[in-house]
Amino acid sequence: MAEADLSVFDDEDAPAPPAFPLTSGRQRGYHRAAVDTFLEAARGAFEDERDDFGADDVRSASFPLVKRGYVIAEVDAALGRVEDAFAARARERAVRAVGVDAWVAEARRDAQLILDHLTRPPRRRFARTSRLTFGYRVDEVDVVADRISAFLRDGDALTVEQVRGAAFRMQRGGYREEQVDALLDATVDVLLAVR
Repeated sequence: MAEADLSVFDDEDAPAPPAFPLTSGRQRGYHRAAVDTFLEAARGAFEDERDDFGADDVRSASFPLVKRGYVIAEVDAALGRVEDAFAARARERAVRAVGVDAWVAEARRDAQLILDHLTRPPRRRFARTSRLTFGYRVDEVDVVADRISAFLRDGDALTVEQVRGAAFRMQRGGYREEQVDALLDATVDVLLAVR
């Protein structure tokens, strides 16, 4: 190989390889620039130890779907790791500020609030949409709610990834999405707190 051939490896103007695998064909993925910008902001906030950016911001991140975008599962897995890092830092700070006992007591209070909510009868655990609008499928949400209850009440196995990965089909008159999502987020917070 001639030295001139090696110059292609030194080209500073060459586009950087994508950070994640790309979708192909008709499959849509996350908008590449939106993901890259968000992850760069998250990295800066973490490295600068800023308090204005945290696990909640990572969890609520959303990106437009486009052709030739990043594969959704790959980005979601990376976001999960970033969220874990922010949560671990928040936990360390809180333990230093209030002590382990106070931190554990707060996590227990949060867990009890979730459990109290989930002790409602099946099919009545969350507010419902009208018969003309769509919400999460009641039976599917109740299955996940039962798994969360079993974890909080009996110590059954449950991982953050299982809660993050919960997805529900839609039905008319289903559970209100925002209420279910809020409870899932609170459950993730409890799981991250007790890791």
